[in-house]
Amino acid sequence: MPNRSVFFVSDGTGITAETFGNSILNQFSVHPRHVRRPFIDSADKAHQVLREINGTAEREGKRPIVFTTLVDDEVLEIVSQANGLILDMFRTFVEPLEAEFGLKSNHRVGRFSDAAKSQEYTDRIEAINFSLAHDDGQSSKNLDVADVVLVGVSRSGKTPTSLYLAMQHGIKAANYPLIPEDFDRGQLPRPLAPHRKKCFGLTIAPERLSEIRHERRPNSNYASLDNCRREVAAAEAMMRREGIAWLSSTHKSIEEIATTILRDLRPDRLVY
Repeated sequence: MPNRSVFFVSDGTGITAETFGNSILNQFSVHPRHVRRPFIDSADKAHQVLREINGTAEREGKRPIVFTTLVDDEVLEIVSQANGLILDMFRTFVEPLEAEFGLKSNHRVGRFSDAAKSQEYTDRIEAINFSLAHDDGQSSKNLDVADVVLVGVSRSGKTPTSLYLAMQHGIKAANYPLIPEDFDRGQLPRPLAPHRKKCFGLTIAPERLSEIRHERRPNSNYASLDNCRREVAAAEAMMRREGIAWLSSTHKSIEEIATTILRDLRPDRLVY
């Protein structure tokens, strides 16, 4: 869908509006231009966004789609005057919940305004630090406190999955690469043996792995399709032998992979 814009307008970071909005947009075969406008928490900023949306509508000849998470009534009223399809997520959901609970919402501006006082936020920071310290087998210390240890061949998606688990779910995720020397020995790397029950494997189609590795080391044996086939086959055989659950990252998003890991290894984290 050329020449069509979608705005995500929020008095906080805009992450909630963008995440929810994109979930809705993904139901359609459209590829609009995305514009995030965070921290719109005053009348002056709201008028700036109003002018931008109206200018975009005039330029493109179609009214923009506008997802908002604005709790200040004055700011919302200004933005709502724009020549766009205004989809106010807070009003859509908060008002029915106020009626259902018999309570007024606190109308707090900004998702992270109390971050310094939040144990959940502190736990996520600790999980991020843990995942960074235990990325790519850098350290095998303190694996006893890890929630999960991701294993797989190099470039199979372990690092981004570890960081997503830490950032989004506060999961202390280490990741450890399986290398040819491990396959020659025919067993898990020694530091992982005591933590087999925490291990979760990632595999990948050799063809896709070869493409990814060629971007990093073009025309190397490391990236050759034959080598990728050998490594993937050996890694999958090891995971089957060791009883480690695994899935292919080839056609799955990080969100899907992370949710599968939580379901299989830490289902308690799906209830909070």
